[in-house]
Amino acid sequence: MSVTYVLSGFAVGVLVGMTGVGGGSLMTPLLTLLFGVAPSVAVGTDLAFASLTKSVGTVTHRSKGNVHWEIVLRLCAGALPAALVATYALHRFGALDPAIGQVIRYSIAVSVLLTVISLMFRSRLLAWVHASPNRQLQGRALTVSTVLAGAVLGTLVTVSSIGAGAIGATLLLMLYPRLSPAEIAGTDIAYAVPLTAIAAAGHWWLGSINWALLATLLVGSVPGITLGSWLARAVPERIARGVLAVTLTGVAAKLIY
Repeated sequence: MSVTYVLSGFAVGVLVGMTGVGGGSLMTPLLTLLFGVAPSVAVGTDLAFASLTKSVGTVTHRSKGNVHWEIVLRLCAGALPAALVATYALHRFGALDPAIGQVIRYSIAVSVLLTVISLMFRSRLLAWVHASPNRQLQGRALTVSTVLAGAVLGTLVTVSSIGAGAIGATLLLMLYPRLSPAEIAGTDIAYAVPLTAIAAAGHWWLGSINWALLATLLVGSVPGITLGSWLARAVPERIARGVLAVTLTGVAAKLIY
């Protein structure tokens, strides 16, 4: 089974490298549906996986000046307390309880669907924002909205491990439309590091991380991401994202039904 996990990590790595979508929206449903891993364990293991891989990405983006640290602080001000509250709620109601596991399963499905929406309508949302400059938030309203967005993402990520990638990037595009794609990606990855680390620590406390599984996923994902980055040059982004959106929609439907 370990070889299968390595191959799964490789496959997810390729898709992440090609599309830029966070591995959580792919890996967590894969572990739950294909391998029968308990939803809470799939979430906890993927969070630990994300905290390690995103740390490497942050170093790279920081060296290129793509991280806006003031935005990172605003997002963390909402996301980190929300992650702690969500972790306590999982502890209070029993993260490994089958009934709670079903709730987590549904939350994964909802997060996957939100990812699909962000993939399909991101460009239209951005065009609408640019066409309506008078509706763009400024000053205190922008700060408060960023903190609230962080709180929503913190809750989603802790419960489902999904949200820090495509959903987070879409929210940043709407709130800060003047940022370049590289700055959006760098800022999104940077705030996700402490968020996924705290959420992963919470799941470790809950006993819902499979460390052996984590190691095998990492072995496959690193070369997969490298290959996917090269393939991204050959496959049109619109086609890759469209195929991914259709796949994720099917995954969400399977999780619900």
